[in-house]
Parts: sequence; C-alpha cells; structure tokens
Amino acid sequence: MKIGSIELQQPLALAPMEDVTELPFRLICRRLGADVVYTEFTASEALIRDVPKALHKIEICDEERPVGIQIFGGRPEAMEGAAQVIEKFQPDFIDINCGCWVKNHVARNEGAGLLRDLPLFEKIVKSTVKSTKLPVTVKTRLGWDDQSIVIVDVAKMVEDAGAQALTLHCRTRAQAHNGFADWMWLEKIKKAISIPLIGNGDITTPQDVKAMLDTSCDGVMIGRGAIANPWIFKQSKHYLKTGQVLAEPTIKERIQVCLEHLELAVKYSGERHGVITFRKHYAGYLRGLPNVSSVRSDLMQYTQSEPVVERLKKYLENCHSEPAAV
Repeated sequence: MKIGSIELQQPLALAPMEDVTELPFRLICRRLGADVVYTEFTASEALIRDVPKALHKIEICDEERPVGIQIFGGRPEAMEGAAQVIEKFQPDFIDINCGCWVKNHVARNEGAGLLRDLPLFEKIVKSTVKSTKLPVTVKTRLGWDDQSIVIVDVAKMVEDAGAQALTLHCRTRAQAHNGFADWMWLEKIKKAISIPLIGNGDITTPQDVKAMLDTSCDGVMIGRGAIANPWIFKQSKHYLKTGQVLAEPTIKERIQVCLEHLELAVKYSGERHGVITFRKHYAGYLRGLPNVSSVRSDLMQYTQSEPVVERLKKYLENCHSEPAAV
C-alpha cells in the first residue's frame, strides 16, 4: 500500500489512543516492529490557538517515521488551520479522526459525530486535503448505530474527497468498545474503493492479525492489544512469515523494555510528570508476572525514576528469567 511517498507491504500500525500513544510509547512500538505510528488525537481548535499542550502532543521525531499526526474537529475552517500548523512539524501524513465515540466530542459534530452529518464529514475531508501538501487519511467507524451503517458510502466519499487511505474501526459509534468488531465489512469496502484500507478492532494476537489480513484489507491497526503487549508487532510479523508462534518475552525482557520506556517518558515529559504519567503502563508490562502485586503497589507511590529503576531491578534479581504468562 502507498500513502504519499510511503510504500509498505501489509503494514502493522499502532492506533492513535488518547493518553497512550505519546512519543515514548510510539518509539517503543516502532522498536518492537510497528510499521506506522500515529500521535494521540489532537483538537484542531487547540492547534489553531497555539495551545502549548496540543502542540506538545504532536511533536514527533525521525526515529518513529513513518508517523501520522491525527486531528479532529467539527469546523472545516479549524481543520484547515490545524493542517497548516501541522505542516511545520513535518509528519509523513495527517489523519482525520472521524470515529471517536466520546459524548462531548460527538455532541460538537467531532469524531464519530460526523457519521450523523455526511455532508459535513465530506466538507471536513475536502477542506483538510485542500489546505495541505501532506497526504491526508481518515479513520472512522461503520456508522452511528446498527440501523445506520453507512460505511460503504462513506468509504467512497472519503476517496472522492482526496483521502489517500481509510482506516476502519469495525464497530459503530453506539458500540464504543463493546461487543465484537464486524470484520465482514472490510471485504465489501475493499471492493468499493481503490485507496488502501486498514482494518482495526479486536486485534489481540498474531492469529487475529493474519485473519484480518485474510479479509483482503491492506494493513492492520492495533490499539488496545498493544497496550499490554507492545511485542504484538514483532510476534505478528514472525507468525506471518513462519506460521509459528513466537515465545513470549521473558521477565527480563519485560523489565528491560519497561525501563527503556520509562527513560523515554522522563525525557519527553520531565522527571516528576514523566514518572507519574508512566504509572498507567505498569499494568501492561507486569501483567501475569509472579509475585508482582507488592511491586506494583510500590511503583505507584514513586515520583522519581531512580527508585522505580531500583525496585524493578531488585524484583528481577529475585525472579527466574522464564516466559511471562499473558
């Protein structure tokens, strides 16, 4: 598949996730095999007002390329302005979030709220494409609910509006993250459009990755499945190449990557803020490890990185390096 000058064969992408896909996590996933990464979704209204927090969210680095900056908004004018701000950061492409289900966003015709107003949806895409030299892609859902699944028409509209790829989370807005993702739509959509189609939803194992690729989509986007297991990209590539399941990372590997991620978080956000916000990742890195409950309790109290490093190294010394249960 091709987006702008980027050419990838069945890429595995890290999904944009609020409060998760900060630059440090994106780097970890790239190092563990992700082919494409996306920033957290960022409000177009905040970007055109130069809000420091929003600008910080879209900071990128060369090591993580190819990387897309994802934005959302309900006003074409704001999306146009945001796209022009983003050009200064020089991502590989811009992605428009048309799938966020959160109530306060959809109430403002943002995210999945656009699925109730297809003329506005179309205008948002066209305006963004027109305002930038960067490639523009779109991520959306099947429809508002089971009674209004409009994805085939939306896919055609997105292509006609100039988007260079479409990512589909195979749920409706009403489902949020509940129920099951309906992958059967991927094959139908692929037959209706010529731009690349990336599938998303319920990908937690390498076998899931292969099954989704078998629907004829061009790539797979992994979201929540990567939070607790960023190794899923490496594992999936091994499985696609060999048909064999790669061994789970050892306890030592888990601790090493956890500490590597923590170091990146501190560099990105500063010592105290980096350590505190990193707490959300301990559950994933330590899940299933033996005798770890007291370790997690200790880690949640620290506000400096040094005691975190010491506590995890002490824990590792008391463990045998064996595959971790997941």
